[in-house]
Amino acid sequence: MTPPPSLPQFTAAGLPALQRRTSAVLVVSQILGGLGVAIGIALAPMLAAEVSGSEALSGLAPTASVVGTALLSLPLAALMTSRGRRSGLVLAYLIGALGGGLVVLATVLPSFPLLLLGMAAFGAGSLAGLQARFAAADLVGPERRGRAISTVVWATTIGSVLGPNISAPASRLFRGTPVPEAAGPFLCSAAVFLLAGLVVALALRPDPLLTARALAPEGLAGPAGPPKRPLRVGIDAVRESPMARLALVTVTVSHTAMVSIMVMTPVDLGRHGAGLQLIGLVISGHIAGMYAFSPVMGWLADRFGRLAVIGLAVGLLSLAALLAGTAGPRHGQTAVGLFVLGLGWSAGMIAGSALLTDAVPQSAQAAVQGLSDLTMNAAAGVGGAAAGVIVAQWGYGLLNAIGAALLLPVAALALRRDLRRPGVAGG
Repeated sequence: MTPPPSLPQFTAAGLPALQRRTSAVLVVSQILGGLGVAIGIALAPMLAAEVSGSEALSGLAPTASVVGTALLSLPLAALMTSRGRRSGLVLAYLIGALGGGLVVLATVLPSFPLLLLGMAAFGAGSLAGLQARFAAADLVGPERRGRAISTVVWATTIGSVLGPNISAPASRLFRGTPVPEAAGPFLCSAAVFLLAGLVVALALRPDPLLTARALAPEGLAGPAGPPKRPLRVGIDAVRESPMARLALVTVTVSHTAMVSIMVMTPVDLGRHGAGLQLIGLVISGHIAGMYAFSPVMGWLADRFGRLAVIGLAVGLLSLAALLAGTAGPRHGQTAVGLFVLGLGWSAGMIAGSALLTDAVPQSAQAAVQGLSDLTMNAAAGVGGAAAGVIVAQWGYGLLNAIGAALLLPVAALALRRDLRRPGVAGG
């Protein structure tokens, strides 16, 4: 790969300043991207019901977004492998903006298949946010990698909190126009995605991934040879590293358990008499647990090691399942359980992401990170869909028990002797 023209003049002496500037750009883009996702996704089920004419199909809109995020993971990983983070992130935001426009067009026509296609493309905005956490880790050493990732994850808090509150005013902006009010927020989301992409295109220079490769000591960037498909590169790298396998399982299981429990909590609360305001507060507390304390998780992962924080994630997610699954009509206990669920997700996502980056050669990192996003979103999509069936047939308590049982492979991998040897990274 030929480095960009700006890289030969760059040396390791300027790395700290470049790290800070890269982190600042990613934080700004993450705030914008998180805002764009949250503005639109809040009204997606309502819009799906309106366009399809059936409430039973309302859940397909957010599901299509998750599917789109998963399907786009590997193509964007391939682009980042060859062209760097900036190209991949900009393209992801552009696809997300196109998706927002397709959703609006689908409501005007109306066309439910087009709506689902638009929501799938809209998922690229979420994917940009997921990949930004890895971009933050490109230029930092293992001793600060957890904190670098957690800073970008924390920035998501701002957009996630503001977005749903902007949805209603955004709808009113289009009153009296051909654009249906419920679709208006998606035009706003598209505009915000375009702005996020512009920030990345103009300010994420030099590219962090290409710079890290250019500065890597000879022989550490990975083996030479004919190019492989990103999926094959990712699978091979994970297969060769026990640490990478643990990291991939941690990220996938943490995300799947969180999504499966979270999506059905409003239903369980409603069955026990909770109103919309209380349900909103519980979900807000859950989101705060996911993002607001991520810098703490990043510091813990750097200070005490990735394995310790993965163990913390298993403990927190198990406790959350116990609290939420046994709460019944005790809404306060459910709220605490969902908050702890968010904390467990944060610990697993940050420690797992840092460990995944630690555990593979630099040349394989983008491919492995794309494989991680594909796996976690595909598993979460299946988990979210299955959660509704489980709750309908056997109840919310069993769903939480299954969520806790999913954590067993993580605990088993983390306790393996070959991961506990002195000198093994992340221990």
